[in-house]
Amino acid sequence: MAERKSSTNPLIRARDAVWHPTPGSVRLLALLGVIGNVVIVVSGGLVRLTESGLGCPEWPRCSGDSLVPTHNADHHAFNMAVEFSNRLITFVVLGIGVLVFVAALRLVPRRRDLVWWSLAQPMSVVAQAVIGGIVVLTDLNPAAVSAHFLVSPALLVFCVALWVRAGEGDAPARPLAGPWTRRLGALLLVAAAAVLVAGTVVTGTGPHAGDASSRRYGFNIEDVARIHGELAWVTIAFTIAVTIALYRTGGPAAAKRRALELIALIVAQGAVGYAQYFLGVPAGLVLLHMLGAVLMWIAAFRLFFALRDRGPMPAAEPRTVAARPAEAAQPA
Repeated sequence: MAERKSSTNPLIRARDAVWHPTPGSVRLLALLGVIGNVVIVVSGGLVRLTESGLGCPEWPRCSGDSLVPTHNADHHAFNMAVEFSNRLITFVVLGIGVLVFVAALRLVPRRRDLVWWSLAQPMSVVAQAVIGGIVVLTDLNPAAVSAHFLVSPALLVFCVALWVRAGEGDAPARPLAGPWTRRLGALLLVAAAAVLVAGTVVTGTGPHAGDASSRRYGFNIEDVARIHGELAWVTIAFTIAVTIALYRTGGPAAAKRRALELIALIVAQGAVGYAQYFLGVPAGLVLLHMLGAVLMWIAAFRLFFALRDRGPMPAAEPRTVAARPAEAAQPA
C-alpha cells in the first residue's frame, strides 16, 4: 500500500475533504454549516424587512410555471429577486449538509455520533423548505413564519454540536465544572430559546411581518416587546451567574472565554434592541438584531459544551491506496 499524497489543486483538495476526510476537514465542513445557517437567517430577515415574503407567490415554483422569477405585474422584480435568493441559499445550505454527511460516513475510523449529527442537517433543511412552502401557501401566516424562522436555530443546534464534537475525542464526558454551574448553563440555554421564540412573536406583531398586507399576531406590540425584554434580562442573569460561578470555582479557561464572549454579544444585542424600540423599529436595526440573536444562540451552546471534556481530537489516519502492479514489482 502506498500513502496518498496531498494535492495542491484546490478542487482536488476540496474533493478529498469530503471523500477522503480527516477529523479536521469534517470540522471545517461543520463550521461551513454553521456559517450557512447564520446566512440563511439573515437572508430570511431581509425577505421580511423588504416585504418580499410573497415575492415568489407560489411554491415550489416562483410564479406560474417558472421555477425562477419572471415578469409579474402583481409583484415587483426586486421583491421576487430577494425571495428567490433566499430560496437559493437554502439549496446551498442543503448542499453543505449533504457534503458533511458524506464526509462523516467516509471518516476513518467512523464516529457514529458524528454521522447522526451530520444526518440531522440535510433532514432539517428539507423540513425548513417544506415549512417555507407552507408560509407561502398560507399567505405569510404569522405562526408559520415564526416556525420557519425557529427551524434555523434548531438546525444550528445540530451544526454547532457537530462542529464541537468533530474537534474533540470520544472519551466519556468529563465535567469541568460543578453540578450547579452545569445546571445554570442548561437554564441559560432554556432562557435563550425563550428569547428567540418571543422575538418571533414581536416581529410577527410589528410592522416587519414579511409583506405589507400579511396578517399579524393580534397582540399589543408594547406588551410582547416588554415580555421579550424581560426574557432577555433573565438570559443576562443566567449568563452572569454562570460567569461568576466559573471564576469563583476556578473553571476551565475555555469556558471563561465563552462566557465573556456571550456577555459581549448580550451587551451589543441589548443596545441594538433598545435602540430599535426607541427609534421606531428601523429595518436595518431589526436585521442586525436577528443576526445578534443567532450569534448569541451559538455562543450559549459553545459555553455549554465548554463545561465538559471528551478528550483530544483523534489523530488523522493516513489514507492509503493500492500500489500499481509495476510499482509493487520493484525491489525494495
